[in-house]
Amino acid sequence: MRHLSFAMLMGWALVSGGSLSALAEEQTLLWNQWRGPTRDGIVSGTVWPQSLGDDVLTQAWRVELPPSYSGPVVSEKAVFVTGTEDKETEVVYAFDRMTGEQLWRTEWPGAISVPFFAASNGSWIRATPAYDGKSLFVAGMRDVLVSLDAETGQEKWRVDFVENLETAPPSFGFVSSPLVVGDFVYVQAGASFVKLNKQTGEMVWRTLEDDGGMMGSAFSSPIRTTLSGQDQMVVQTRQKLAGVHPESGKVLWEQVVPSFRGMNILTPVPFGDGIFTSSYQNQSWLYQTSREGESYSVEEAWTETAKAYMSTPVVIDGHAYLHLQNQRFCCIDLSTGERKWTSRTYGKYCSLIAQGDQILALDERGVLLLIKANPDEFELLDERTISEDETWAHLAISGSQLFVRELNALTAFSWQSASQ
Repeated sequence: MRHLSFAMLMGWALVSGGSLSALAEEQTLLWNQWRGPTRDGIVSGTVWPQSLGDDVLTQAWRVELPPSYSGPVVSEKAVFVTGTEDKETEVVYAFDRMTGEQLWRTEWPGAISVPFFAASNGSWIRATPAYDGKSLFVAGMRDVLVSLDAETGQEKWRVDFVENLETAPPSFGFVSSPLVVGDFVYVQAGASFVKLNKQTGEMVWRTLEDDGGMMGSAFSSPIRTTLSGQDQMVVQTRQKLAGVHPESGKVLWEQVVPSFRGMNILTPVPFGDGIFTSSYQNQSWLYQTSREGESYSVEEAWTETAKAYMSTPVVIDGHAYLHLQNQRFCCIDLSTGERKWTSRTYGKYCSLIAQGDQILALDERGVLLLIKANPDEFELLDERTISEDETWAHLAISGSQLFVRELNALTAFSWQSASQ
């Protein structure tokens, strides 16, 4: 993260009437990766308003872009997005987050045509980049991971997993969003789960190789959590969940997750010593882990008939708020597996972000929903169409700014906080 001088800090405090502690807090709120700063869709900072009206949520700027599925990533001064241009070139952009002015543009040859039902929605770049304060880590569709200087867009290194590991290009492209922890990058690529040195791109270890999933690498993105007292990476392949030791790459435990054609898509969600997941055309589960010495075990704590699709839930006060394959929202008590309620239908997909007892849900139709996290009933506070274009990419929030990656544009919104 770029360092600010003491004079700059004091200037901010005097001009805005804020405090150094407030600025320090704001610095931790950067939307730096898939699902935000804590990778769970939960944000703090500016208090959200109770409505989405034109007087509350206003458009600041908009720029047209080639299409993309990957979500925006936000630094102190910039917002980064990707695109697939003319079905043959992958592009990364940096824009000034306040004005929308383009700061830099980087590109490389790279594209694939995805098969089956996915083709109807396009073959553009999918994974959301990760930002560590200095570098941007971008996944290209042909199983390529590229490190860029976040200030200039200059390439630092690239890893071609197809070339290096002699694996086939993934049929649906590189979908897993990279996770940066300390000096390392973790991601599902090369039909496996890998750890790379973030400075050089050198592979540290590779595990969960060729786990039986069809057509290449997995859809899901890894997380870091503690289960049964052990710090670990949790990853969902196309066939199973697994806990992996972050230093050695040793698989600590694994659990087969029933799936339709390997479509385990959502990001695993930790709850206590368990992991919640749900798969397309199947069910929802909480898998409980336990440990005795160096031996780990995992068992099904409960199962529920809710069928997820691509949306990863947010967890608030022990309840998972999940968007389902049937286009409805539901609430599940993670302690018992009881489904508390099911809503009416909305879009096919929703990206979910939560703060306190409020949830923002952006569906692929460009409809933004403001939902109260109420385990007793579905409680919609407001809804508003914010794009006439499709909005498959994950919504991003940083401070009082919302960034929406429309299929063919990037739009920045700002809103008044509830305290104003």
